[in-house]
Amino acid sequence: MLTSKLLTATAAAVVAVAAAVAAAPVVSPEVADAQLARRDSDALAACPGYVANNVRTSLNGLTADLTLAGTACNVYGTDLESLTLTVEYQTSTRLHVLIQDKDQQVYQVPTSVLPRPESDGDLFYGLISEIEFDYVASPFSFSVKRRSNGEVLFDTSAATLVFESQYLHLRTKLPTSPSLYGLAEHTDPFMLNTTGYTRTIWNRDAYTVPSGTNLYGDHPVYFDHRGTKGTHGVFLLNSDGMDVVIDDTDGQFLEYNAIGGVFDFYFLAGPTPVEVAQQYSEIVGKSVMMPYWGLGFHQCRYGMQDAYEVAEVVANYSAAAIPLETMWTDIDYMNLRRVFTLDPARFPLDLMQQLVQTLHSNGQHYVMMVDPAVAYQDYPPFNDGVAADAFMKYSNGSVYQGVVWPGVTAFPDWFASGTQDYWNAQFKSFFDPDTGVDIDALWIDMNEASNFCDYPCLDPAGYAKTNGFPPSTPAVRLCSPRNISGFPADFQTCCKAEVSFHVDATTYYGENIYVFGSASTIGSDGDIRDSVALSANTYPIWSATVDMPVNSNITYQYVRLESDGSWIYENITRTVATGGCGTAVSTNDTITTAQGTPSLKRRGGGSGGGSGGGSGGGGATGDKTGLPGRDLLSPKYAIKNAAGVLSQKTINTDLVHQNGLAEYDTHNMYGAMMSATSRNAMLARRPTQRPLVITRSTFAGSGRQVGHWLGDNVADWSHYLISVAGILEFGALYQVPMVGSDVCGYAGERNELLCARWASLGAFSPFFRNHQGSGEAGHEFYQWGNDSVVAASARNAIDIRYRLLDYFYTALWEQSQTGTPAVQPMFFAYPLDLNTASLGYQYFFGPAVLVAPVTVENSTEASVYLPADIFYDLHTGAVVRGTGAWTTVSGVGYDSIPLYYRGGQVIAQRASSAMTIAALRTRNFAIVVAPAADGTATGELYLDDGVSVEQAATSVIKFSYANGVFTMTGTFGYNAGVVIESIRVLGSSGKTKSVNIPLTKAYVGLV
Repeated sequence: MLTSKLLTATAAAVVAVAAAVAAAPVVSPEVADAQLARRDSDALAACPGYVANNVRTSLNGLTADLTLAGTACNVYGTDLESLTLTVEYQTSTRLHVLIQDKDQQVYQVPTSVLPRPESDGDLFYGLISEIEFDYVASPFSFSVKRRSNGEVLFDTSAATLVFESQYLHLRTKLPTSPSLYGLAEHTDPFMLNTTGYTRTIWNRDAYTVPSGTNLYGDHPVYFDHRGTKGTHGVFLLNSDGMDVVIDDTDGQFLEYNAIGGVFDFYFLAGPTPVEVAQQYSEIVGKSVMMPYWGLGFHQCRYGMQDAYEVAEVVANYSAAAIPLETMWTDIDYMNLRRVFTLDPARFPLDLMQQLVQTLHSNGQHYVMMVDPAVAYQDYPPFNDGVAADAFMKYSNGSVYQGVVWPGVTAFPDWFASGTQDYWNAQFKSFFDPDTGVDIDALWIDMNEASNFCDYPCLDPAGYAKTNGFPPSTPAVRLCSPRNISGFPADFQTCCKAEVSFHVDATTYYGENIYVFGSASTIGSDGDIRDSVALSANTYPIWSATVDMPVNSNITYQYVRLESDGSWIYENITRTVATGGCGTAVSTNDTITTAQGTPSLKRRGGGSGGGSGGGSGGGGATGDKTGLPGRDLLSPKYAIKNAAGVLSQKTINTDLVHQNGLAEYDTHNMYGAMMSATSRNAMLARRPTQRPLVITRSTFAGSGRQVGHWLGDNVADWSHYLISVAGILEFGALYQVPMVGSDVCGYAGERNELLCARWASLGAFSPFFRNHQGSGEAGHEFYQWGNDSVVAASARNAIDIRYRLLDYFYTALWEQSQTGTPAVQPMFFAYPLDLNTASLGYQYFFGPAVLVAPVTVENSTEASVYLPADIFYDLHTGAVVRGTGAWTTVSGVGYDSIPLYYRGGQVIAQRASSAMTIAALRTRNFAIVVAPAADGTATGELYLDDGVSVEQAATSVIKFSYANGVFTMTGTFGYNAGVVIESIRVLGSSGKTKSVNIPLTKAYVGLV
């Protein structure tokens, strides 16, 4: 406790500071930032750099010592005096450049998270590599150039290299107005701005995914496309927070400013964009194959009231004849938002099992969400985690506490030795097919990690209470309000009554009124958290209609929920009598309690027992766990984290994992670690089946294990458009091909015409899901009516998607084998056409289908750029000759989207669509031949069982067409049980031939 003397001294200091502030000239934040940047820039310019000595060369690289060239500048930390340089030509197109501290204490990304690629053994790559390394010894700088044309790809002589204990600085020169892509995650234009632009990389919970800020993922790689001079890639393997600055104020440059780690560069020669993508996949790993059914249409909405509402959505899609493959449930199913629990009143186990069994009997699937944060409460998942030593801890050994949906929470330490077994056990128990909920796939969220409690979070319980965590639950319904077609008896209507509660209650802003009483639907168990919130739509009258048992006398009272989380009860018992089946009664009451007193929201939260220390994180020489003595909370260089300080709205960065690594260094990998652990847990449940895991937070290499949805977007036109950039970035650049947006928008009011357009566009993303936040009218595709333009758009787009599904599945398989992206921006397909470099809204869905959506709101025209090539309208088959110019497509209905086959392609499509993927796999194939200008075409079809981790048999079928002859060769190990029933040749001499060609052997025949 503070003494009065200390309090007096503190007060005096506050007065003195206030007086000084009042007397100081007013400086705007922008001016202050500019002044600070100038000062720091001047200080960095004075840094001495390094001198290279003891250089040792070989046929496939070199090594050298780098020593500080003068007096340390110590701008943002302590300059390290001795570094080492390792240069290795690992392949003919990949160069590895590593600058690290001599003692190898500085943190480096563990190989357990991202295994390093090895040289393929040729000792002479230094002589034949397409990219060459060169250096200047003093002051040290290096450059990388293309051997074939001398083009300089990377040149660090633009500024002095700085390597400090908590700051790395390196700048490379660039050509004027470069075409750059990458450095995710962001919602900025696909081709990056190159003037006054900063890309901050620090994973955070970023509601509404605002542009110009750091978002959920960390992918520090960029592609530099230089047209006829080639395309190359640069990957900095570093998980620490960083600002990447791209500017032209001092010549065009790109600059790294990182708060830790080492310079671990991989340079990729290309020279085509597709080859850069392939080469990057050799570093971060090939993408994992997802189950075939995962390419079907998915539906979710946050804010579902109960299992009945989930079932109704499934039934409504069926009634609207819109194929629904997989139904998802957000955290609504959880009991008070605690992971690995079911709400017994709204999502009871028996109903959930019947729901899943009904879906499975229809050939459909079911997915549930799991968050990383575990409620800090006395229940098995928390107790088991403590026993397994699986949670993050403070320095005093107590479990770290934050605040997420269930209130005070603990966070798994994914590096801890017992965490995988702990996670496996929770999945095995909760998702047990017989005693739990038998999910088919997994959705993981909030894993940046998100922490609602504002740093320094000194009172997590107080913060949770004040801010309403866990949030109130919706009213309990005794049964479904309507009969639900296709579901068991427990999902049909029942004998019940209704009571409409109305109470006159004056409140302050932030105070709410609940009804609490003796019926099971309003809290009969005596738990105030089961009371029902009343609506203030007719304020000061608060109202709610609640299911009640028939012919009963129900006691109740009205309760005020205060802004500090406390409750004010009435000192009165009210009674209402219900009637028989289908009856309804109302109350008209006046609350007897007085309006409460508003309280300030508490801004702190969480200490379970002491801080992590604020500095440290490091160990013995050579362990690469981080230098000791660092400030792990507030480094001198402050990255432009949109949330504020490093620990704001996330786990404290001074916590140290069980393996000695600091959260400061590994924060950006938390979601990737959860992804890997969760995929393993799913495999432990079903060892022979491919897991489908969709995550929000990612790191380089996440595509080896999971897919990604683009986060909590907004139901507006700008987010419709930017969803294309997100799909291209993750699918084409970062090797995370299973990617898609929340179709029709997560946040904000629904928009019918926007949703119609988005339904068509979303159907041509790898991951296709309609998802929405709570509190707004639903935007499932049938919500405007089964005959609406939205429903028509969805039916039309899904019909095309499903018929193309094997074609696109083949493209995903190809990416898993070679790294060739399944979705590609235009410049990937036409790298020599300079007009394609800036195209951010057109793309290829697989190698043959060009997607060209309407890009102007409330318009029925699409502006399409067609390179000098031959295309065919996918809808009509008409020839469309590209001239390297823009063309306008008029009359694009809201239930349609412009699509084109690219000439020179053979596309294996299903002859017809189906309501489920299981039914789709029984449909025959119809071959479409889109000849190139010379009349030839080629294509490929990969077939397997669609679900197995290890395939017993597969087919890789190669198609070709020339001079009227269709040829089919390849391997034919998998019998799909269907045949090719037709071959259609597009073009002026086009024809369709009915055939009966088995997919089990080679074939040659005239068309």
